[in-house]
Amino acid sequence: MAGITDAPFRALAWRFGAGYVVCEMVSAQAQLWHTEKSRLRRQAVKGIRPCVVQIAGGDALSVAQSAIRHWRDGADIIDINFGCPAKKVCRKAAGSQLLKDESLVAEIIGATVRAVPIPVTVKIRTGYSREQKNGVAIARIAEAEGASAIAVHGRTRACRFLGDVEHETVGRIKTAVAIPVFANGDIDSVQGVRRLLAATGVDGVMIGRAALGAPWLPGQIAGVTGCVSVAEKLRVVRIHVAEMQRFYGVAGVRVVRKHVKWYLEKLDELGSGEWRRTLINQFNRIDDTAQQLDFLAALVPRLAA
Repeated sequence: MAGITDAPFRALAWRFGAGYVVCEMVSAQAQLWHTEKSRLRRQAVKGIRPCVVQIAGGDALSVAQSAIRHWRDGADIIDINFGCPAKKVCRKAAGSQLLKDESLVAEIIGATVRAVPIPVTVKIRTGYSREQKNGVAIARIAEAEGASAIAVHGRTRACRFLGDVEHETVGRIKTAVAIPVFANGDIDSVQGVRRLLAATGVDGVMIGRAALGAPWLPGQIAGVTGCVSVAEKLRVVRIHVAEMQRFYGVAGVRVVRKHVKWYLEKLDELGSGEWRRTLINQFNRIDDTAQQLDFLAALVPRLAA
């Protein structure tokens, strides 16, 4: 979710009742610490605690040193990403690519736990591939090396986001360790979460892609937020866009487009899929921040009509 779950997005999800939000994944490479992209991705949101920073890296020293920098910068929890299947991450021997090397996973977690006085959690998958479905072994390693909790995406690295989520494997991982385990993958409804909890016994769930265009979803699944009206959803879109424009400055005009696309794709009440695609294309041609907000404000009377 790097490039998506930025500070404005996390603030909205938190406002709607998400109980735990994590900063965008950042590289452990020291030379990237002072870049504008890294600065924005690790930026904390006032009023949200704990501040959780997610790190991706391929060697124990760089990840541990990165954890120290984030701890000194105010992080309350360090999360190590062993779950991302993106090619650009895996090419750098990070993310879910590391699941192939259990000894390296142990070295990275252990070094990080020893480096900082705050909890260290990990994000994993059910394994490297269908042939090397070693999620249980990885979870036991994480616990043995001092990790405080584990989030499991219910697919292997090779599966990426294709195929059914493996609730059975997630359940075996939960049974294998004593530390909290959170399930992730295709979690998009209260009913689905109830079935997942019954099938796996996990301690909680982590929501990713299903919250795109729906920052109220985590709160709804948590039972904090009820039904959100169309008018409220459209108001949230405008708030989100305005906050991103402020957060990113000039670049905000471009950054907001993907989020508006996700919102409009889910707002069936605005009209047919073809009409909503037309709206998305119209919005994407706007290069002025004020005009973007005016366009979104005009969607309300269109809805009433």
